[in-house]
Amino acid sequence: FVFLIGLASHHASDAAYVVLIPLAAVAYAQAGRHPLLGVAVAYAGISGAFAGNLVPGQFDVLMLSITEAAAQLIEPDYVMNPLGNWYFTAALGLGLLPIAWWVADKVVEPRLGRWTAPADMEKLAEHSQALSERQKQGLRRAGLAALAVTGAFAALVFWPGYSPLLDETATGAERHTPFFRALIAGFFLLFLATGWAYGAATGAFRTHRDVVKAMGGGVVVMAPYIVVAFFAAHFIAMFQWSNIGPVMAVNGAAALAETGLPAPALLGSLLSMSALFDIVIGSASAKWSAMAPIVTPMLMLLGVSPEMTTAAYRMGDSIFNIITPAASNFVLVLALAQRWSKDFGIGSLIALMLPFSLCFGLFGFSLVIAWSGFGWPLGPGAAASWP
Repeated sequence: FVFLIGLASHHASDAAYVVLIPLAAVAYAQAGRHPLLGVAVAYAGISGAFAGNLVPGQFDVLMLSITEAAAQLIEPDYVMNPLGNWYFTAALGLGLLPIAWWVADKVVEPRLGRWTAPADMEKLAEHSQALSERQKQGLRRAGLAALAVTGAFAALVFWPGYSPLLDETATGAERHTPFFRALIAGFFLLFLATGWAYGAATGAFRTHRDVVKAMGGGVVVMAPYIVVAFFAAHFIAMFQWSNIGPVMAVNGAAALAETGLPAPALLGSLLSMSALFDIVIGSASAKWSAMAPIVTPMLMLLGVSPEMTTAAYRMGDSIFNIITPAASNFVLVLALAQRWSKDFGIGSLIALMLPFSLCFGLFGFSLVIAWSGFGWPLGPGAAASWP
């Protein structure tokens, strides 16, 4: 159940680390099991299974939009389907569930031993305080605000005679392309409305200036990502301007074609390369911004669809997320674990998560090879091969 929530929390971005992991530790401790096991299962669901997703979200739109720009180096009119990886990510998420269950019960928990530390009960008491009446009122108002924003977007999709978030001229899944492209604005309005409603009810926000100040603090946290995105955008623009991407793609495709490797083997190589890069570079979008202009056109020339290439990259990118200190939230998870074990260090966290990482990687590698070999569609109208 905790692992499934971790999969669903991919839509909440980094908030899942702050909320789910400490709650999972408390829940496991109250159930008489080791709280570090709760940390491990939640961390594995949030970050180790990052390529798996039962419901498409904003990260799918982000990654596939990068792929779309790279694919247009070969096919200028190509439009990426935002659901282009849905079948693959859903199958991956469901497949990782029993694996996580087995690893947690048979490998990780026996190594942790029995949890019998009376001092830890004080930590449970700290997290078990009842909500105040103002906090309850804030949660109610935040829920009403969420319903209002969700209802407004639903009306823009389903209102008879007026549905600007539907493309009436398109057919199939492409009719919902405007809706998925509006998700970023939708999530912004959702979090703004709910946060403002809660803060106003609890007294944290007294004027609009308090809201602006809080938003400024959020931008400070996002500043490193904005800097990376700025240079990544220029990197892609230079590829398009100089035509280096198509040249490297053609030469690389010719070299790979001479090897005679089948498409599954090529995708396995891409997955392995993505996994190695993940050890030293934490941002999935930054790595894909650099790699997509090269590998996407190259594999298209060898008969592999952009959707299949993206799926292989995403699988490789998530394997070592939970064991590399380069991950942006690794230090946060370490600090949360040290609440329950003061001598818990970097090596301890790596050792705790390594069984999840290895088992997830083996399953994901096998799934990519099988998916490409059998040519299963990766989403509605998204084939594994490229004509």
